[in-house]
Amino acid sequence: VTPLEMNNQTDVTEFIFLGFSNHPNLQGLFFLIFLVIYLTTLLGNTLIITSTRISSALHTPMYYFLSNLSFLDICYTSTTIPVMLMNFFQEKKTISYDSCLSQIFFLVTCAGAECVLLAAMAYDRYVAICHPLQYPVLMSVKVCVFLVTGSWLCGLVNSVTHTVLATTLTLCGPNQISHFLCDIPFLLKLSCSDTSLNEFVLHVASATIGLSPCLFTAVSYILIISAILRIPSAQGRSKAFSTCASHLTVVVVFYGTANFNYDRPREGYSLDMDILVSVLFCVMTPMLNPIIYSLRNKEVKCALRKLSVVPCPVLTVAS
Repeated sequence: VTPLEMNNQTDVTEFIFLGFSNHPNLQGLFFLIFLVIYLTTLLGNTLIITSTRISSALHTPMYYFLSNLSFLDICYTSTTIPVMLMNFFQEKKTISYDSCLSQIFFLVTCAGAECVLLAAMAYDRYVAICHPLQYPVLMSVKVCVFLVTGSWLCGLVNSVTHTVLATTLTLCGPNQISHFLCDIPFLLKLSCSDTSLNEFVLHVASATIGLSPCLFTAVSYILIISAILRIPSAQGRSKAFSTCASHLTVVVVFYGTANFNYDRPREGYSLDMDILVSVLFCVMTPMLNPIIYSLRNKEVKCALRKLSVVPCPVLTVAS
């Protein structure tokens, strides 16, 4: 865009979402599907938070992290799905400029915080299995609070940086986003000003907030699995692995869908495929997390039974 063309164009005050626009006759069905997913996500994660609060058996670092993960997932989905649900009834699916920036702010905050929190949870499992005698000291209440607070601060600082830089972009048209949500890469595509600084910061953030926690988690589980394999009895190995199986499953789902969503080539994919991949990462993952923990974790299942006044057997909670 030349300077003359920029002067002849008006500033962008709203954006038009093109997500799901290829199927105008299925808007009602899409609304019902995503409404059920959203309600399931809210219910599942709220039950996890409630059960970890009322059950004294779950007052351990692992479940403290889990309750914070559930709260993050509620915030994450509440940032995008309500807007999507409202737009299903709109012929023109729009979002204002300020609302778009707000969505980016909360979306990036939650995503960044979840990356770091999953790494903190991996460290918790590493200490529990590889250094069980030092666990009470290394994972004290102060340490747990510090790790959770640090996760939120990392996500917040990252989000503030990207949001402030996004406000410096000149957006003079077009204003169509080929998606159902606002995100930094989409604004960079629509900008008619220099985006080199924004792209540089985006790459740095991807390495520090995305890649570094992922590598830390991977190394932690390499050490965990090595320690488990050295346990002589099969029963001991099974018990040790059961304490981290749920978290490992959540990590694989989260980073698997995130990698496919952000790191795959953009060319050669249809709008429907882009939307499907993003739905898996932004919508399905927060819904699956409480399901994974409730299905694979006996302590969580017992606490959920207590919420429904159903007796459960006495369980010994692993650190």
